[in-house]
Amino acid sequence: MPAKICFTNSFMKKIIESIFGPKISGVRVVPVKTKITIVFTIIILVSNLSSNYINLIFNRTELVKLMKQLLAKDLKDVYTFTNIQHEIYKMNGNLDEAITEIEKKGINELKNSKSIIIGVKPDSSILFQSTRLDKHIDKLADTASLKVIIDSARTVVVQNGDKAEEEKQAEGFITLNFNGNQYLAAYKYNKNWDVYLIRGEEVNEFYWAQRKNFIIISILILLITTASAWIGIVLLNKILRLIGILTKNIRHMVETQNLELIDMSGASNDDVSYLGFAFNSLSSTIDNLVNIFKKFANRDIVLKAYRDKEVKLEGIPKELTIMFSDIKSFTFITETLGTDIIKLLNLHYDNAIREIVKEDGVIGAIIGDALLAVFGALDEMENLGKNKSYQAVVASYKIQELAKNLRDSMTAKRDELIKHKKKLSKEEEKVYRAVLLEVGVGIDGGQVFYGTIGSYVRMTNTVIGDNVNAASRLEGLTRIYQLPVICSEYVKDDIESHVEGLPMYFMEIDTVQVKGKTTGKKIYWPILEQHYTTKLKKEVKAFSVGLKHYYDGDWKKAHTEFKKCSLTVSKEFLMRTATNKAPKDWDGIWQMTTK
Repeated sequence: MPAKICFTNSFMKKIIESIFGPKISGVRVVPVKTKITIVFTIIILVSNLSSNYINLIFNRTELVKLMKQLLAKDLKDVYTFTNIQHEIYKMNGNLDEAITEIEKKGINELKNSKSIIIGVKPDSSILFQSTRLDKHIDKLADTASLKVIIDSARTVVVQNGDKAEEEKQAEGFITLNFNGNQYLAAYKYNKNWDVYLIRGEEVNEFYWAQRKNFIIISILILLITTASAWIGIVLLNKILRLIGILTKNIRHMVETQNLELIDMSGASNDDVSYLGFAFNSLSSTIDNLVNIFKKFANRDIVLKAYRDKEVKLEGIPKELTIMFSDIKSFTFITETLGTDIIKLLNLHYDNAIREIVKEDGVIGAIIGDALLAVFGALDEMENLGKNKSYQAVVASYKIQELAKNLRDSMTAKRDELIKHKKKLSKEEEKVYRAVLLEVGVGIDGGQVFYGTIGSYVRMTNTVIGDNVNAASRLEGLTRIYQLPVICSEYVKDDIESHVEGLPMYFMEIDTVQVKGKTTGKKIYWPILEQHYTTKLKKEVKAFSVGLKHYYDGDWKKAHTEFKKCSLTVSKEFLMRTATNKAPKDWDGIWQMTTK
């Protein structure tokens, strides 16, 4: 019963909105066509009352249309009810009870003695039938009509969430012979029951009352309604066509908060058309400004501006992951390339930022050769359901891959030049070395303050916190340990706790106390699963053995183990343990004296 009431309320709401317009900000916007329709209705009523309250009877074609409308409406109710019974059947498994309920419901809905509601299987067997006729039929004898119904079926693609699925659909009207009578019927395929639902009215029974009065009043009705209908149609088509288009499109834009151009094809030369063209011009201008705004502001700021209609100077504490990347040997690159450094940076940043955005990161700052990105800022607004630290690691390796591709491309161009020139000049070799970009990436995370700072004259969004500085320090350590990416223990724990299957391995590198800090923290090299080969596993194991001896203070054994490891990171530890003796009061924490 509650489902039926809900359906009725929803149906009535749609009818009211289609006639009297929707409520926007608590105010009902009544369509102009409704006002004209009311005037038109009054004209019809006056004309009919003046003709001694003549009932409007349409000709046979109009009667068929009316019948189809009634059949389609009833069939829609039947379709909904059968789906409900199918859900009940799936829960209790009682097929007979479900079919009985459908048949009882159908009989209660039928008004005429020969009206029918049947469910026909593709093999012509009848699953259920609602009729007041004494004789019940097991199979549909009119196989020709059934074939027409089956042949009308078509396969369409239906969007189900993020997944597109194919679904068979069939609906329409047909003339049907059933139980010795001829019916005009509406049909619709129900995939849950795998039946064609058919709602039919026996033709002679339906037309009986109309035939009785048709000849008497048809001439009068034809004269009165033809003139009134012609006036109404002309008014509605000429005056309201473009207004309806404008209203529908603008309401859609308000709901989606997206500006679009309205299709003005076929518009007449009047002030309503001018209004539409003027709106399109304004929409195009604003859309261009919004696109420019999107390029200078992060996605979360744009979404917030759409939602709140303003951007406030405010910040809130958030748990985020921060990625800091920096180009190595940037001073040498700048001195070598001069103003051309801008072209090289844009070439690198254009691809790098695209990869960060793909992983739902937002750009916190671009400072020359340094790039600060934040992950997790969009989760609250878009409910992405992805792990921010994992996205940061994936993005960092995408940046490394882009830098490698750029180096390979520049090397190929150099080889091509050498092929033609035999030898490059010293200046050309210097330029070649300058464009071989190498990038270090540091990743940390935790509680930070994220928001908008500045003034209402000029503002920017930023992230502030100790973890931001830590990400920068970790990036600096990539130069010491000669690794592409270094992350903190927070990033490791965040991924291991929230990412199923753990598609990466974390190699512990060291425990360091960076400059400006009083405590030591473990740092890790995150290795993506596809990079973690059998050979690399052996090298990591050898390094881990050496690192244990290194922590324990047995630097002699550590030095021996580090010699067995060919990883570049082992060079730093070979240099530290070269004395074969740990410092006095060694606690396993290496203190950094530089940033």
